[in-house]
Amino acid sequence: MTVGSRKSTLATMVFATVALAFGGCKPKAPYPLDTLAPTSDLTKAFYDLFVEVTVLDIIVLIVVVVAMLLAIAVFSTRTGAGGRPSVKHSDMYLEMAWTIIPALILLAITVPTVRVIIKTQPYTWPKNALPIEVIAHQWWWEFHYPTLGVETADELHIPTGQMIHFQMFSKDVIHSFFMPQVGGKRDVVPGQENQITLVANVPGEYYGQCTEFCGDSHANMRFRVFVQSPADFQKWVAHQLQPPVKPTSGPAAAGAKIFANAPCAICHTIRGVSGFSKQYTYGFRGPDLTHFGSRLTMAGSIMDNTPQNVAMWIRNPDDVKPGANMPTLGLSGREMNELVAYLESLK
Repeated sequence: MTVGSRKSTLATMVFATVALAFGGCKPKAPYPLDTLAPTSDLTKAFYDLFVEVTVLDIIVLIVVVVAMLLAIAVFSTRTGAGGRPSVKHSDMYLEMAWTIIPALILLAITVPTVRVIIKTQPYTWPKNALPIEVIAHQWWWEFHYPTLGVETADELHIPTGQMIHFQMFSKDVIHSFFMPQVGGKRDVVPGQENQITLVANVPGEYYGQCTEFCGDSHANMRFRVFVQSPADFQKWVAHQLQPPVKPTSGPAAAGAKIFANAPCAICHTIRGVSGFSKQYTYGFRGPDLTHFGSRLTMAGSIMDNTPQNVAMWIRNPDDVKPGANMPTLGLSGREMNELVAYLESLK
């Protein structure tokens, strides 16, 4: 290899390395599912492990790249056919080195990884934690607060500074509960209870997503996480415990009658209007709509909760979310407007 070709090869490799480095830089605008912005003790532990392992990987990469560049630019001086190998017998020290060094590198990665696993997945869970049951359906998320008597869908509310214990179940197929900034990821498996425990630290609105392919609308199975101060969380709980609005006149009152007489009341719960008995264990059920009008999103958090979107969803759910189990009601005109007015009044 000539001096000129060595320099050209070296310049190309340096350029490619710099391009890859800058290609991985984080943009100013945050991603909705940002794994590098921890807001809880759990995601902070994951982030610290990621940084620790990445730094070790960079050191190994630098050593390898430097050795490769030296081999190309300094020690590659032969032209034509290769000569005889300079080592005619095995080198015990060299063989020990390339066995022990990789083993030490793997050990340096394994120890902190096991440490984080033990820390984040203990055998016993704190008794003072707030339990939240996460129930996965095709294609929406149901959230129960058994000690608070609250039930909601697709919008999860948790307080800061308190241990939260998620108990996760699936009603149909395998899902994956992914809220990267708040709680990482955990599969939700039929017939099995998986768990996550965390303490959220930063108030805000965060995005979540099912990340295990679960059918036609897997990509439309989203949710929001609202991390609130303890005072704001208690206000939200108090509001959720209030009975639903019962309109007495106008379009909303007419819409309440349409809801009670339509198939809506078979699949959806509105406390005092429709609901399931504790023995109900079969067939399809939809989200609890008792305070539907107070939610910011709908249809698995893929749409803003507006009258126009509610009407679009009711008119043809399968167009919005392919494979949706909600039937087309065949409503239009005044009846549609009245039903939408009732649902939006459920603040």
